[in-house]
Amino acid sequence: MEHRLITAIETALGWSGAEELGKGFARGGLEDPALLSRLLTPNRLLDIAMRRSLYRPQFRCFQKGVEVHPAVYYTDSVSPRGQSIPMVNMRSLGNLLREGATLILDQANVFEPTMEVACRALQWWSHERVQVNAYLTTNDAAGFPLHWDDHDVVIVQLAGEKEWEVRAASRKVPMYRDSDPNSTPSDEIIWSGVMRTGDVMHIPRGHWHQATRNGSGSGKSLHVTFGITKRTGASWLAWLADWCRENEIFRHDLDRWHGPDSAPLTEAATTLLGERSPAAYLAAYEQQTTLPRHVPFLDILGPLDAVVCTTHFPPRIQESGETVDVLASGKKLTLAAKALPALRLLLSGRPVVLEQAAALVGAEVAEVAEILVEEELCAVLTPELSSGYTGLVTNAGS
Repeated sequence: MEHRLITAIETALGWSGAEELGKGFARGGLEDPALLSRLLTPNRLLDIAMRRSLYRPQFRCFQKGVEVHPAVYYTDSVSPRGQSIPMVNMRSLGNLLREGATLILDQANVFEPTMEVACRALQWWSHERVQVNAYLTTNDAAGFPLHWDDHDVVIVQLAGEKEWEVRAASRKVPMYRDSDPNSTPSDEIIWSGVMRTGDVMHIPRGHWHQATRNGSGSGKSLHVTFGITKRTGASWLAWLADWCRENEIFRHDLDRWHGPDSAPLTEAATTLLGERSPAAYLAAYEQQTTLPRHVPFLDILGPLDAVVCTTHFPPRIQESGETVDVLASGKKLTLAAKALPALRLLLSGRPVVLEQAAALVGAEVAEVAEILVEEELCAVLTPELSSGYTGLVTNAGS
């Protein structure tokens, strides 16, 4: 899936692909300023907060470096039947922002189609799961204190400016679940300065960092952080632990009283290590990831006229003589070989208008699209979902 954001990030950071993720700190600027407001604006972020029932930790507010109690800016919207739904009190939230505060919306991709499409494009690019958090800071507000993340991040400054400090890691590739709490920051400052509108930054896992507008006076900052969690050797071993249950020897109790016979276990474990390599795990991880959320297709609501592939990772298409297999999200679909042109178009990750596609690959594209929608590898291209692609991803066949 070709997405303007990916092209812009690669150009800004001097990357030629996702293989640079996690390798080192990088910073640069976007050459596509129109992309910024297309992705998200402060007012669109506030509109999300206004129209949805959000609650912490999904939506949080900080002031003077301390989290504001939700009771300050939340209220219950009560229906005529007495049903209570927690909603952000926009008047109270506005007062906080005027004083200076930081708003955080975790997983903005769940609520906003443009963010959803951007994360999916980054997932197809990196072959790892991605989520995006949005941070709006106003006036003279502080941000989080010095901390590190257990995943790589790509930060895009969408509006305003914010002062940053990035330090080296004090423990190599620390993890969320680890043998060391990793609580002592490094003294080595890699970069400190101001991120301005259009700037992009990559901070590898474990690097200490902090951002603030403290001392900057009036103004604003909006940035989004794409969190990219890569698989590790520990992930592979955890996967092997699940596979070991297939072998009876691993299901037996360990003899606590006479001492377990470790030789057969060691031999079986060595065999398992050889049979299921890290590469096999990475391939399985992509294929076994669960299906994403999307609007279901109901023919009573109208005909199927446009679709888009919404799997977390690119489906694999395998030709086999008179048939072709599609592998994605734990599913394997087998279709006649003549469906191959339609499959390549429909599974491209780009929106497909079926009437236009029929002129390119034949009338059978409609039938193939119905199968892929039924199996939930493709989704109906609703106007809302389509808005997430508009101007960022071209339609297939265009």
